[in-house]
Amino acid sequence: MVEVRQKIHAPRLEDFIGEIRKELNRVNLSEKIKPGDEIAITAGSRGIAHYREILSTVVDEVKKAGGKPFLVPAMGSHGGATPEGQLAVLRELEITSETMGVPIRATMEVDEIGRLENGVPVYVDRNALKADGIIVVNRVKPHTDFKGEIESGLMKMLVIGLGKQKGAEMIHSYRSEGYHKLLPEAARLMLKKLPIIVGLAIVENAFHEIAIVKAIEPENIEEEEKKLLKKAKSLIARIPFKDIDVLIIDEIGKNISGTGMDTNVVGRFWLPGEYEPSAPKIKRIVVLDLTEETRGNAIGIGLADITTKRLVDKIDYQATFVNALTAGHVEGSKTPVFLPNDREAITIALRTCGPIDPREAKVVRIRNTLNLERMWISEGLLKTLESDPELKEKIEVLGEPREMQFDILGNLAR
Repeated sequence: MVEVRQKIHAPRLEDFIGEIRKELNRVNLSEKIKPGDEIAITAGSRGIAHYREILSTVVDEVKKAGGKPFLVPAMGSHGGATPEGQLAVLRELEITSETMGVPIRATMEVDEIGRLENGVPVYVDRNALKADGIIVVNRVKPHTDFKGEIESGLMKMLVIGLGKQKGAEMIHSYRSEGYHKLLPEAARLMLKKLPIIVGLAIVENAFHEIAIVKAIEPENIEEEEKKLLKKAKSLIARIPFKDIDVLIIDEIGKNISGTGMDTNVVGRFWLPGEYEPSAPKIKRIVVLDLTEETRGNAIGIGLADITTKRLVDKIDYQATFVNALTAGHVEGSKTPVFLPNDREAITIALRTCGPIDPREAKVVRIRNTLNLERMWISEGLLKTLESDPELKEKIEVLGEPREMQFDILGNLAR
């Protein structure tokens, strides 16, 4: 294997706080809030870059306008689908009533605000519904389950985030129809019926840094989100090879992706027919471990073909199953073949790829699907790289090929 570094286009905002203030001023936030208005601000479960600072800035701007801001956990069923669990998720992101200087009103209680054409009810967090105004804050990014004009962003935050477990379950239970048809329909209903003041959209670059912030008025959220999603997709990091025999992933976890590993990177989706043309074709995926931050939630392990006993011993099945069942993708919690150590897991992956010479095998090793600037590639892929002028332009070889290093227990040296 040889270590390589790919050159990734990654624009970023140096002064994202100043840009947020400028954007909120551009849409006349202060004119939309009357003195004393209670304003609900959504706080999700994703590890958005500088999330605490983003929310603090929004809180500060609401206070300047004379409003009384409070945060609402908007994360569907995350945190074990309990108020205490959702507060704990925010605490891990350093978002508390003390750090924010405002109350956090957590409940799983929702009220129905209407029904879609097919009779499906639309739910909203009761505390948000009682507010004089709502500010929706979320990152716009490619979704890990489906592909469309609207994926993960402000509209999803409304329907699934503020919908709590009932809203999440409703969308997930309809699977493909839920994502492609019902989610946008439900979001339009919410935009019409709720006192939404503004949406604040965040787009990150491949290094998990803030590239774009945009304040959007309610009537423009759908169209603007479509544009931002295209930009987000252009900034995502990819594995730069089209055909891979074995992909070795050192770790997966909820802090890496909502599905443990980013499906946009590995090209495997739960739903039939979903497809990411920029993803490589991979014969075998080997996952070696869970991140500490995922706390045993092994959602996404079902995407792997082979794993290790070390990983399986760390699985919190309750957390994993709740996540998988709420999402409606039981496949995500299935445990693949697991072997005693890394060496055996990788060996079996190679053996089950078909009739290939292991010395010519196309193997990629990454730390996780969030860190794709540096990776290890096999000599087979090094030959591909050296014969492809386009790949040579964007990938730098950092050393000479050397054998994989395993410790006495048969695990890869980190």
